[in-house]
Amino acid sequence: MSTVVYSIRIPKKIKEMMDSINDINWQEELRRIVEERVKEEYKKKLLREARDLRMKMKTSVPSAELIREDRDER
Repeated sequence: MSTVVYSIRIPKKIKEMMDSINDINWQEELRRIVEERVKEEYKKKLLREARDLRMKMKTSVPSAELIREDRDER
């Protein structure tokens, strides 16, 4: 898996506080948080796009008519 570097700026006080907590791997923790958030937002985006596509696809033919037509063709 290839990776890229993404830097952020945080207040110095926060960095000092992070450094004082030794039992957390901050790099891994932040990576996990970003990954979860990106996946969550990507799912929302896909759902929005699917909803929009579904609205465009709606026809004036009732679904019951389509089902009846399909069954009659058998």
